[in-house]
Amino acid sequence: MTEMGMTDSQFKAFIRFLLDALEEVKKETGENKDKKLDKILENLHSSLED
Repeated sequence: MTEMGMTDSQFKAFIRFLLDALEEVKKETGENKDKKLDKILENLHSSLED
């Protein structure tokens, strides 16, 4: 089975998505902030498992 990697453009798009998500969380406060951070972490973990 061959592994498929990301192109530079795809990787940059992923990083932009991650930066945008983190910027949104930065604006939040309290419990909502924690929930959003947990969701980002969950998505990153899922991406690594694929």
